[in-house]
Amino acid sequence: MTYTAKDTRYGTMQYNRCGISGLKLPLVSLGFWHNFGDNSDYANMKNMCYTAFDNGITHFDLANNYGPDAGSAERNLGKILKEDFAAYRDELIISTKAGYTMWDGPYGDWGSRKYLIASLDQSLLRMGLDYVDIFYHHRMDPETPLEETMGALDSIVKSGKALYVGLSNYDGPTLTKACTILTELKCPFIINQNRYSILDRTIEENGLKETAKTLGKGIIAFSPLAQGMLTDRYLNGIPADSRIASESIFLSKSALTEERLSQIRALNELASERGQSLAEMALSWVLKDDTVTSVLIGASKPEQILNNIRIVGHTDFSEEELKRIDSIAGK
Repeated sequence: MTYTAKDTRYGTMQYNRCGISGLKLPLVSLGFWHNFGDNSDYANMKNMCYTAFDNGITHFDLANNYGPDAGSAERNLGKILKEDFAAYRDELIISTKAGYTMWDGPYGDWGSRKYLIASLDQSLLRMGLDYVDIFYHHRMDPETPLEETMGALDSIVKSGKALYVGLSNYDGPTLTKACTILTELKCPFIINQNRYSILDRTIEENGLKETAKTLGKGIIAFSPLAQGMLTDRYLNGIPADSRIASESIFLSKSALTEERLSQIRALNELASERGQSLAEMALSWVLKDDTVTSVLIGASKPEQILNNIRIVGHTDFSEEELKRIDSIAGK
């Protein structure tokens, strides 16, 4: 059966301007970091994409190495786009990245011109696309000159393979230097992607958040639920099917200390007072001011997407609530 998007898909979602650019992103975006690789159910992937788009989530975020195996998330999205979303390509924002290890040898990692351009060519083939809407450098490269990396991003835009560029996992000072170079090149750099949550405020501590605001660049936040800790899954112990139980490389049992559990329970109590789940409050908190453009959610089933978009229209906090959250989180 051919997928037809709902006519009501733009009825409730909020769209925020990305910095001072002309591009708007949905308040909630769908990330493909987990659950879109070849170890996941393809029919479920499709249903998650349907649910997202039917509810106004127009932004799908990927990277060259998302899987497993690396590249499989892009390849699976390519199949979904071809089978169900070809008619809606111009309504979608599709982003991908390069910067982490993708293939063997000296040209499959970091930030050289050789790697970035070759990687995007591979990504476009996997997804069956002529261009992506946003192409990111995925992490700072301590050895390649910043001018080379930024020059590669500029070349990619000028070649028509990306409409905008972004930076991921950069700090404030490096962001400022990169922005100067890209501005001189007249390259449309519009967005930063960084980890951000109630429990992880690195982008505040390293100056990225304030710098992005000053420079007029957007921010899209990933891991807003701290790899699932900011949900109700761990309030009463570690479920057997949880990410912590499987000793994920992203979240280990050692992270869930008694102190952390105490924080999570206190935050859950505040969320209940607000009439939200802990996950909803955590997502809302990331979006509490206009510096963050969009929050990236991960999902393993369509119902989680529907739960997460309930935050639309509910991202305001009182000063007292913000102070309580800071006190609980030890910030």
